Amino acid sequence: MKAVVIRKFGDPAGLEVRDLPEPVPAPGQVRITTEAIGVGGVDAVIRRGALAAYGFREGHLLGSEVAGLVTAVGDGVDGSWVGRRVWAFTGLSGGYAEQTVAAVGDLLPLPDGLTGADAVTLGGSGVVAHFALERARFAPGEKVLLRGAAGSIGITALQLAARGGAGAVAVTTSSAERGTRLRELGATHVLDRSGDGPDAPVGFDVVIDVVAGPQLPLFLDKLKPNGRYVAVGVVGGQPPADFGTHLMDAFRRSLSFSTLSTDTVPAPERQAVRSSQFKAAARGDLRTVVHATLPLDQAEAAHRKMDAGTVFGRIVLTP
Repeated sequence: MKAVVIRKFGDPAGLEVRDLPEPVPAPGQVRITTEAIGVGGVDAVIRRGALAAYGFREGHLLGSEVAGLVTAVGDGVDGSWVGRRVWAFTGLSGGYAEQTVAAVGDLLPLPDGLTGADAVTLGGSGVVAHFALERARFAPGEKVLLRGAAGSIGITALQLAARGGAGAVAVTTSSAERGTRLRELGATHVLDRSGDGPDAPVGFDVVIDVVAGPQLPLFLDKLKPNGRYVAVGVVGGQPPADFGTHLMDAFRRSLSFSTLSTDTVPAPERQAVRSSQFKAAARGDLRTVVHATLPLDQAEAAHRKMDAGTVFGRIVLTP
């Protein structure tokens, strides 16, 4: 089968298409012939080598989530899964391929009316958006700032906050065209990447941050007293080493800072939220945004678009 691996950490040119043996499902797993493959920010972080300390090595087969058809099952798995279209989390590896394997507990059947591209645009990002707002204790009437709102996590969080009765939902973005699209999805204020704008609200109750990076302390300063900041990604790199000192300097404002990985959310809770969101998307009640659909062998081009910051929504690869 065709698959995309990291030949060399760093630039997208280090991605390489290779012929690899078809995977064999282990006990508790299924094999999936992929229909759609999500290209996420974590893929770019792994590709750059930023997570090498966590065991990711050159030669790694990228990919976290796919949609496709179950074609085989391992020992202990109900054979009725064969022939079903599913969304699957592949565990931060194995997705960029014509076939992959996933644990049966990480599958969800796709509802009628939901395409594979929609599934991989919403499947991983939607639960992050949901649980980030939950971690932030978001309540109706509060002002929310979404940093990195043009990605699939931000786009879903924007819709959830707006529909949850937010008093304001501000977004950071890099262009007027993106700002217009984000307003159509529910944004009330469009700010630049530094969080400034002619009508920028003064003080936020909640900040959800996909970016992190050197400007993180600047956004901490935008919280109101008792404000809550939840970091859900590091696509802009690590924050300054002294950002904790910056937080403590604001001690009298009683700010809260936390990180969120849905790895810490019990699987049944993740799957329940994901199933509900899939049904909402199939009904048209929750919008997904696919930036582009590219062939698997153009994974390098997909990563270049991500690195350039030109993606609105999610890029999807197809075998």
